[in-house]
Amino acid sequence: MSVQSLTQCLAAIENWPVPTAAAAVVRADGTVLAAHGPVEHRFPLASVTKPLAAYAALVAYEEGAIEFDEPAGPPGSTVRHLLAHTSGLAFDEHRVTSAPGERRLYSNAGFEVLGDHVAKATDIPFPEYARQAVFEPLGMTATSVDGSPAKDGVSSVADLARFAAEVQAPRLLDPRTVAEAMTVQYPGTKGVLPGYGHQNPNDWGLGFEIRDSKSPHWTGSSSSPRTFGHFGQSGTFLWVDPELGAACVALTDRTFGPWAAQTWTPFTDTVVAALRD
Repeated sequence: MSVQSLTQCLAAIENWPVPTAAAAVVRADGTVLAAHGPVEHRFPLASVTKPLAAYAALVAYEEGAIEFDEPAGPPGSTVRHLLAHTSGLAFDEHRVTSAPGERRLYSNAGFEVLGDHVAKATDIPFPEYARQAVFEPLGMTATSVDGSPAKDGVSSVADLARFAAEVQAPRLLDPRTVAEAMTVQYPGTKGVLPGYGHQNPNDWGLGFEIRDSKSPHWTGSSSSPRTFGHFGQSGTFLWVDPELGAACVALTDRTFGPWAAQTWTPFTDTVVAALRD
């Protein structure tokens, strides 16, 4: 691996059509291999909030406050369904559109129900629970979820690099719990990946999207099928590629659109190539 070439890869964000951008690549031990831009700047995360919320739910599971297969959400739905976007709840409203486990219906509403469920089980408001369970222990002082656990997080590249290191080599959780979160839930379930169209299958773990063979996709064409993570409508993404033993975070302040679909995949491909050198 060439740190110099990796640094040059990240500098490409200077050419993105966005007002502000920052990015970093981090190993499991927390070593930041390269970074570019204002890494301490706080950006709205949009749906990159979901992996943070999911991790807090995993802590609640390990604390015994919740179980993955206990009822939560619509009739027949469980915590697992909510985390895996198979509860049947609509995208952005608390309306049931299918039976639990039937389709992969990406749902902000599902994560809001999940946050309420964790708050009730722990008797702690979800934003505070996430702070105590995840952000504070990891030193993520610039991160908060003051609102919807689906989309209202704010963080920095420096903080998300800490989170990406944790996901790769868990300290807050048993590695077996994290492995479960990165394992496909309800295999074979099809659905729409927002911004990238219908996918069959549309694989997800517990709060983390799994790349597998999806095409088109927001990660690289050379990213391994085991790559997992999330992107957000505020022009943000976080991916972890276990085959490379590294993760990449990129945050911007421009809404996701064609510019992102056109730049993110080649950007990631150059990062992957530099990591493989």
